Amino acid sequence: MGYKAGETILDDQYNNFVASSSSPYGINHIFGTGSLQYGLGQTALAQTSAGTTISASQWNSLFSAMNNVANHTNDSITSTTSRSAGDPIAVISALQGDLNTLAASVAAGCPNATALSTSATLVTSNSSTRWAGSHVVEQSTTFSDANHMRWFFNAGGKIQINLSRLGNGGSSATSKDTSFDQLISAIGTFLIKSQTSTRSGSGETVSTNGLANGFYDLGTGYTTLLRLTQDSGTYTSNYIQIEAKLNAAPGTATVITVKTSLVDADGGDGTFTSGNTSGVDQYANFVGQTSVILKNVDPTTAEGLSQVYTRSGAAQVTNTTA
Repeated sequence: MGYKAGETILDDQYNNFVASSSSPYGINHIFGTGSLQYGLGQTALAQTSAGTTISASQWNSLFSAMNNVANHTNDSITSTTSRSAGDPIAVISALQGDLNTLAASVAAGCPNATALSTSATLVTSNSSTRWAGSHVVEQSTTFSDANHMRWFFNAGGKIQINLSRLGNGGSSATSKDTSFDQLISAIGTFLIKSQTSTRSGSGETVSTNGLANGFYDLGTGYTTLLRLTQDSGTYTSNYIQIEAKLNAAPGTATVITVKTSLVDADGGDGTFTSGNTSGVDQYANFVGQTSVILKNVDPTTAEGLSQVYTRSGAAQVTNTTA
């Protein structure tokens, strides 16, 4: 039936606000177990029995749950003022509209959440030495079960990759070092989110743009999220590529693996003879030692959630210098 101000909201409608698992979604699907991009792993609210008058405390439990989610997502909602016995409830369209707002935020991976904390370094993968071919790294983050993985990303959790060049290994930085310094700066902090990926840097040539892909777009084979190529100078074939994959489909996956490739595609590299360099760095054609760091951006309980979910482990899978 349709509702308007002054009419009674039935127990069935209250139960829909609480437990509907199809659109329009109830609060339990939004903040409880949910499925795929819905759900934050919070304790579900109880439904009411048929024919039961809904108490003020039941409404307030629903409103508190909605407010807790809104505090985490940083959404503004208007229908959740605390009620006492005999008080009117907001028009149904306002209440459902607020639930729809919260559902959309969670489905997007809580993009406006600020209750987040960047972890300490989880994995550091350094090249074994200076190199003139490639430095390719695979690093993984593991969750104790598939729900924990979903809830991590749904609440705004992210996988973070940072790159750096540790040093040249020769007497001074070379123009090839400078080329990779520019690519590393252009990537900045790389984040894999629920529905998208981002880089904080800018510039250079985007050869492959897969930034529209996030956790829910990944499969069991690698998806290229970004391939960034040097845009000018001597080494325009140099590039950095970031890929990711899961160990199963989203919803059953427990492991995400990120592959980071720094590639010097310039041919004909070699070293100059030590003692006969005429002032040229012996390793002028090489890239100095490089490093790939894995971190996580973890949801916290600082702004509404009573429980959050993070990794059970992280590891270096491969680390190859060629």
